[in-house]
Amino acid sequence: MIYGKRIRLRAAEREDLPKFVEWMNDPEVTAGLLMRLPLSMADEQRWFDGMAQRPPAERVLVIEIREGDSWRMIGTTGFHEINNVDRESEFGISIGDKSAWNQGYGTEATRLMLQHGFETLNLNRIFLHVHADNPRAIRAYEKVGYVHEGCMRQAVYKNGKYFDVHMMSVLRSEWDQIKDK
Repeated sequence: MIYGKRIRLRAAEREDLPKFVEWMNDPEVTAGLLMRLPLSMADEQRWFDGMAQRPPAERVLVIEIREGDSWRMIGTTGFHEINNVDRESEFGISIGDKSAWNQGYGTEATRLMLQHGFETLNLNRIFLHVHADNPRAIRAYEKVGYVHEGCMRQAVYKNGKYFDVHMMSVLRSEWDQIKDK
């Protein structure tokens, strides 16, 4: 497990799937994601089986917060398609538990993943794509050191509208300068 000050990251388990389905069927949770259709438990089980075949560094991690003497699952995070030649990967995160929104948990999880990516997986560049109409996420990414690289104009069509998508990244050299702040 990877521990932060208020959260921990652990491997996703099959028992987590009902909560994932609940979150991925909530339009507020998926507003900034590429989810467009309702998700069934069978869909999620197929996804989990495929994810379990990925290299360990690319498997989804569950974000949990301390609740008394136990832990409560609030979201997921992970690296996708790690490129071992260029030493880069795409980062993703979702806080599915809306009661945990706007409390800094996503920022802490993002920071932990940068540390893990650079200091454990030896990545050189970690990038992401974020919808331009998701200021909460953009602010969290900027707080931990992500830099805007560009904009893919009207790259996503959702709910009858086109949305711009920002590309952001952090380089290892940048992380080395900001990690202790």
